[in-house]
Amino acid sequence: MKNVAVCLISLTLAASGLGAAENPITSFSAPYPTLGSIERLDPALDAVLAPDATIEKLAEGFTWAEGPVWVAANEVLLCSDVPQNRVYQWKDGAGISVFLEPSGFTGEKYEGRERGSNGLTLDREGRLTLCQHGDRRVARLGPDGKSFITLADRWEGKRFNSPNDLCFDRAGNLFFTDPPYGLGPKTKQEIDFCGVYRLRADGKLTLLSRDLERPNGLALSPDERTLYVGNSHGPRPIIMAFALQADGSVGPGRVFWDSSALVSRTKRPGALDGMKVDTAGNLWTTGPGGVLIISPEGKHLGSILTGRATANCAFGGTDGHTLYLTADHTLLRIKTKAAGAAR
Repeated sequence: MKNVAVCLISLTLAASGLGAAENPITSFSAPYPTLGSIERLDPALDAVLAPDATIEKLAEGFTWAEGPVWVAANEVLLCSDVPQNRVYQWKDGAGISVFLEPSGFTGEKYEGRERGSNGLTLDREGRLTLCQHGDRRVARLGPDGKSFITLADRWEGKRFNSPNDLCFDRAGNLFFTDPPYGLGPKTKQEIDFCGVYRLRADGKLTLLSRDLERPNGLALSPDERTLYVGNSHGPRPIIMAFALQADGSVGPGRVFWDSSALVSRTKRPGALDGMKVDTAGNLWTTGPGGVLIISPEGKHLGSILTGRATANCAFGGTDGHTLYLTADHTLLRIKTKAAGAAR
């Protein structure tokens, strides 16, 4: 943990000059304003989310907020603003500031809307790892806090579409998805499918699945025997569960959750997107209306209703019992009884 803290502190200091730039985001102070509601569908929800839990608004004004990750060493929350090509930092009592710019596109000209970083996570050494839409790669932030080290940018010599979300297992292997959302209208799609990949700790890249139209958020079960992948495809809004084999490959996938009926019944905004798993194996996935809490058996226990399209979520806070949400132009949080499974 000492090395992790030193690494992340140095990154924050390297980016501190960016935080002084003009910042269009509005930060709120405690007591934070609240919004939305909790929908309780099963008594089992009480074990992970208190009946009186409220959704707090921490900041607003993002173009499209994504990819939150909690940095315990500095007690800060990082999140992407994809169209703005930035990573923001939020700290309780200090508010919001720009942590990294550019975050996902380092070239000269980009024709499209989603050029910046999307999913964010930390590797086993506490280094920030990013899915970069504009640069079409998965990269790690360099020691200087500004440059990037490419981890993966091609499959069989062809450039990725636009890596979207990612997670590490305890051995340091990286899983990520590659839908086309970051491709501009004139950008050539070199891979004719949207894949789910595993980048082994030794650098070997493996294609795990090519069967989902729009693979998006993903997460590992606490025992790391199951990989969950959300499909943010309107005609087939499902979450797949893939059994992970000892050699790192996956067995045949099964539909873990199908949100078609929920979409049809409620007409709520938002698609299946980012997700996290708690220590009991419950899946917390963004979806129609906000965040859906689904048991390991696939039962929908309830929803955190934000009233807006919600992109992603992450557990964090000083005690690990806070869920942070990136919901359209806002950054939100809610206290939970559950804690995120360590990654």
